[in-house]
Order: sequence, then structure tokens, then C-alpha cells
Amino acid sequence: MHIRRLQPSDAPLYRAFRLRGLREHPDAFTSGFEEENRRPLLDSEKRLASAGAEKLWGGFSADGALAGMVGLSHETRAHNRHKATLVGLYVAAEFTGQGLGRALVQTAVQDARASGVELLVLTVTKGNRRAGSLYDDAGFAVFGLEPDAIRVNGVSFDKQHLYLQLSPG
Repeated sequence: MHIRRLQPSDAPLYRAFRLRGLREHPDAFTSGFEEENRRPLLDSEKRLASAGAEKLWGGFSADGALAGMVGLSHETRAHNRHKATLVGLYVAAEFTGQGLGRALVQTAVQDARASGVELLVLTVTKGNRRAGSLYDDAGFAVFGLEPDAIRVNGVSFDKQHLYLQLSPG
């Protein structure tokens, strides 16, 4: 597997892969398939062209297929610039169990450290044991539970909030 930062030229591939993740795991993401599917490709190009606040990486298989992705969203407000949020982790089912999720998380954490981020946060759907275990192994700790955080087709899902202290606060 090869991990690299996604570029605007990756927008068609990224958009299709993101929509797949949203369709297959609607309870794992705050965004929904229907709303994202209505957005034009230009929105994906703009997201990937973002110079500062958000970075997205893709994990590619030996044959060049996009196998996984992760994002890092940096806070821009003065009082929050010390932290960033890990977002959008998704690994396609046919590539799970190969360490790609772990490598994507490590890539985001390394970039956060290099960027001077001191606190990394994320949310994970309560009951998602595979993701919870991955984040636990990466050193993240739970600091709270948001009940009824998202609703998918009328079904409520809670989100666990996790953090990783990258440097003394």
C-alpha cells in the first residue's frame, strides 16, 4: 500500500470512494450519501485543493486503486489553533485487516505533530468496535459520549469523543 496526499486531480476518484463509504456505512459519518451525492465534482476539487485547514490522504493498492482515506481538519480560530480533528477514515472492505487503517491514522498523527498540533480529537460511532480498537491502539482516549449525535433513517446513534495529546497542554 502507498499513502499520499490527495490532490485536486484525484477528485473523481475521491468523490466516488467517499460516496461508497457514506453508502456502505451511513452510521459512521456525519455527512449523508444523498446530500453529498448532490454536490458537484467541483466541491471535491475545492476540498482537495485546500491549502491549509484540511488535508486528505489516500491509501492506494499496488494496482493503483483507492483503498482507504483519512482527513485532518485544523482549527483556524485563535483559541483553537492548537488542535485538529481526524475525519473521514474509511477503508474499503476488501482492504481491511491489512494495516491500512493504522497506517492512515499514523500518517495523520505524524502530520499533525509536524504541523505543531498539540491536541488531536475525533468522534467514532459507539459500538464500532473495529474503529474503536484502532484508535485505542493509536493512543486515543475517550473523553465523552454524545447521545443522539446523528440520525440515519430515523435511527439514533451516539458518538464517542476521543483525544490524543501530542504535546504537553
